[in-house]
Amino acid sequence: MVSQIQKLATDESLGTLETVVHFDGAMLTGVTVSRQGRIFVNFPKWGDEVEFTVAELRDGCPVAYPNEAFNQTQPDNPAAALVSVQSVVVDPGDRLWILDTGSPMFQPTQYGGPKLVCVDLTSDQVVKTILFPEDVALPTTYLNDIRFDLRRGAEGMAFITDSSDQGANGIIVVDLASGESWRRLHEHASTKAEDGSSFLPVVEGRPFMERQPDGQTKPLKMGADGIAISADGSRLYYCPLASRKLYSVAVDALCDRSLSDSEVAATVLDEGDKGGGSDGLESDAAGCIYATSYEHNAILCRPPGGEWEAVIHDPRLLWPDTMSVAADGYLYVTANQLHRQAKYQKGEDLRQKPYTLFRVRINAQPVLLR
Repeated sequence: MVSQIQKLATDESLGTLETVVHFDGAMLTGVTVSRQGRIFVNFPKWGDEVEFTVAELRDGCPVAYPNEAFNQTQPDNPAAALVSVQSVVVDPGDRLWILDTGSPMFQPTQYGGPKLVCVDLTSDQVVKTILFPEDVALPTTYLNDIRFDLRRGAEGMAFITDSSDQGANGIIVVDLASGESWRRLHEHASTKAEDGSSFLPVVEGRPFMERQPDGQTKPLKMGADGIAISADGSRLYYCPLASRKLYSVAVDALCDRSLSDSEVAATVLDEGDKGGGSDGLESDAAGCIYATSYEHNAILCRPPGGEWEAVIHDPRLLWPDTMSVAADGYLYVTANQLHRQAKYQKGEDLRQKPYTLFRVRINAQPVLLR
């Protein structure tokens, strides 16, 4: 079978890693690109000095988005402004959705902090805010990444990973019209980190784990993290960060509230070993699934019915985090040196600025479920 990657091999720019912009301030995680080519990024509050948690790149510089005021947390009213954003995603309708963890420094969440915010990119105004009830966004919840199918329900559905390393993991489903949300695959084995005795990732030639100044170590515990939706909207792909496995679940089952947890779980498929630990997942309109590989400084691709192949392997991809397939035919990816943070390096911060937003031409288009 000739793969998508092989078919495009005649394009000389294919597989070339291009620098979009460097960042000399706080480390970033998410990136997304609108159909008009506007680029948005976010900076979670993990200990760096974060001036604003969401930004648009304008003339190569990050500018607070949608404005500075909305980026100023209000401790007494966390629902009124952004707290700490982990992901930004432009949906198939070309609206920007901001996924706010409500969990700076991975602290317990409070109602109003964990939320989903929609910004109209025509007016640059917030047009919807969805707050998660406390039985959906648990005190331990860490909202990580999100994907959309706007064909479902009155206004579409959203799917979010809970990657907590302190509590339950699972998939959160959101009805965008009603604002109702519910948990699926709660504590299902496929959403959990692999046991430290069976999964030991190696990053930059060294076993990757939490390392305390006194020499004590702990294995990674981050669960369901990367997420992608199939080109036809039938399957939702996800992967725990502390795992090399890929899983998928039926989207129909996730959305059907009449089904029991066991009936939803019965639709889970083990999609096999990706060949490396992944932080981010993405998909394109041709049915390809992309996975970052933080162990190999790479981005991998699995074409429909094919095997995993390298899109790009480059030593500059120091912890490739979030990806975004854009309408310009490029795959954008952030590299933020997450593994060099002090909690993994005996209390010493080994990150070396700048952090970088890269892109690589793949000649593919985003999934448009609308």
